[in-house]
Amino acid sequence: MTANRLEFAVGLAKHAGQNTLQYFQKDNFQVEMKEDSTPVTIADRSTELLLRKRIETAFEDDGILGEEFPEKRGKSGYRWILDPIDGTKAFIHGVPLYGTLIGIEYNGKPLIGVIRMPALDETVYAQIGKGAWYVKGEKPPVAAKVSATQTLSEALVLTSEQMTFYQTNRHDRWERLLKASQQARTWGDCYGYLLVATGRADVMVDPEMSLWDAAALLPIIQEAGGLFTDWTDKITPAGGDGIATNGVLHDQVMDILLAP
Repeated sequence: MTANRLEFAVGLAKHAGQNTLQYFQKDNFQVEMKEDSTPVTIADRSTELLLRKRIETAFEDDGILGEEFPEKRGKSGYRWILDPIDGTKAFIHGVPLYGTLIGIEYNGKPLIGVIRMPALDETVYAQIGKGAWYVKGEKPPVAAKVSATQTLSEALVLTSEQMTFYQTNRHDRWERLLKASQQARTWGDCYGYLLVATGRADVMVDPEMSLWDAAALLPIIQEAGGLFTDWTDKITPAGGDGIATNGVLHDQVMDILLAP
């Protein structure tokens, strides 16, 4: 049944991503602000409703947690964790670095992750113990593998938004990481983690994350040969923040981020 969920999740992410494209770079939606001051659009909400409807039809006993609507409790042990548009700010501004995230956990443990980049036609997906896979367009899947970069002085470091480091009082740590790395870019949100999983970037850090931002990422980074932890060095998507590396660089990154 788990294999069925993986295959279903990959196809569902592609279908949901297609739904976002009917709004992307068009003038057919309005931007609203939620209570937490983050933006939301009809594209976010309609895509999550699409995801929920398909999941409830195929796996009616599974739980569902999404960013935009209340949680549905399940009784099968499986829970789907959804972010219909990760990178809503990019989406609103017509920037293609946004994605649809689907994570699946079993009895509270991360099991499956899918990142779908609709505007770029890229997908990376993984199941714990089964490897990570990358698909571009209609090409066959290839193994997703992290980079072999050995030192931070050679590394490309990514984040989603630098202002968040100031809002969480972690800007000094970000600046230390910048100085230690070769280069840094804000090719962030889920796209940054896709880049780490496929070896095109070496480190991705976010000082603030929700569970639906991170649930899909842990299986993907881990199965690609890397490491995903929170800022306390715990391997979890529920820590409220996230660090993904190629594994080799993890201790170097943590030494900087945890230094007083």
